[in-house]
Amino acid sequence: MAEHHFYLKANWPGLRNDVGTIETLNLKTEVSIPTEMDGPGIGTNPDEMLLGAAATCYIITLAAMMERSGVEKESLSMESIGVVDYSNGVVTYKKIIHKPNIVLAPGMDGKRSIVERLTMKAETSCMISRALQGNVEVTVEPIIKKQ
Repeated sequence: MAEHHFYLKANWPGLRNDVGTIETLNLKTEVSIPTEMDGPGIGTNPDEMLLGAAATCYIITLAAMMERSGVEKESLSMESIGVVDYSNGVVTYKKIIHKPNIVLAPGMDGKRSIVERLTMKAETSCMISRALQGNVEVTVEPIIKKQ
């Protein structure tokens, strides 16, 4: 078994509506509470970062599965939506919706059903989706086109 360790440094100099920083090996950014939750909206926030982790894990997993299945693509892009409920002073991350947009390379139209299955399998194979399982609903709404 191989374990990988990832490190993050965080600094929060003030109170609720101040601005802090986070830093990892390849990321350094300001963080604050989003304006939607009456914060300053500077830099990113935990809601966007969770969405980013889920989206990047999903799209990398999907690309790897397509490659292993011999599916060639012209492009693979995606939009993801995070749905956060803020009711009665309680914040709940309810749902993440991934909308991958795949343009198949010429000659790959026969692999369309495989790609459809892979778009769903990638969600259950991604380690971030597995970590969220039972807490945050994750759905996939793929668009698959031929060149």
